[in-house]
Amino acid sequence: MFTALASLLILFVLIRLAISAWRYFTAWLGRGKLLRWATDEIEEQYALGIRTYISNMEAWRAEADHFWQRSKRPRLTRDQRDAIHDAISQARSCYLNLLKLSWYQIVIIFLIASVIGLVIEQIWMLITAGLLESRPGLVWGPFSPLYGLGAVLLTVICWELRKHHVGDMTIFLVSAVVGGLLEQFAGWTMETLFDAQSWTYIYLPDHITQWVAWRFLFFWGLIGLVWARYVMPELLYRIGMPTTNRQVIFVGLLTVYLVVDIFMTFACFTRKTARDEGIPPSTPFEEWVDENFTDSFIAGRFQNLAVGEEQQEARGYNGKN
Repeated sequence: MFTALASLLILFVLIRLAISAWRYFTAWLGRGKLLRWATDEIEEQYALGIRTYISNMEAWRAEADHFWQRSKRPRLTRDQRDAIHDAISQARSCYLNLLKLSWYQIVIIFLIASVIGLVIEQIWMLITAGLLESRPGLVWGPFSPLYGLGAVLLTVICWELRKHHVGDMTIFLVSAVVGGLLEQFAGWTMETLFDAQSWTYIYLPDHITQWVAWRFLFFWGLIGLVWARYVMPELLYRIGMPTTNRQVIFVGLLTVYLVVDIFMTFACFTRKTARDEGIPPSTPFEEWVDENFTDSFIAGRFQNLAVGEEQQEARGYNGKN
């Protein structure tokens, strides 16, 4: 009992330290040399003013709640709180209208969605199937790129739909189509290029193709609707536009890391396919890949992935990278 409580306490402290370190790091990134080429200077100042206004409104609301708790005086009425909420929402909408979607936001969204998607998938498979296995989609890091790519596609498309003020049904249908095409493309590419399978819907009664099923199209549509209306605006507001050199350099380094990680993953599975066909390495780089990304490495890291002959013995639906 004591060990369990001590472990929880240590975990709590580590989480608090990690959050504090992240806040300090992001604040440090924001104190770098200001950019003047990132956005139009007038729009930049206007956008900065909006963010300051929102921060002040949120701080004032929190201070009012704290004052009520200490003084026991009547707190803000519902109408007052609704007015503050509406003012903040309108200000955020104005800020998003000024925001220019670029590689900076795309890379951050890809990273966040890749990590969160992998975590949710791990939890889902543990709860529904009792499976606890390694399920990343890249050779380095806790990333599942299909979720990252899905989030990026939904962001780019829903961002355009937002400009045209389309209805919920349109967003739902477009998101369902985007999700279905993404699953079809990813599944077909894995099987065609690497003779690999990470998931299959062939045993589901509502499957459309091996990698697409009606029930998951519905989920894609629902996810897209929630993403467009709630998650994307909040996330893009939190990310904002780059204002310092430090921010651009940091995200640039993350981009380079992702490119290398994706390239090495393709190299890893390209050589795996070649080894299965009895093709020896022809360059020093291919020799290095064979030495460092062996069949045992692939089997241990991508435990939900069926490659080559294993694909014939694959289970039904077992998630996706």
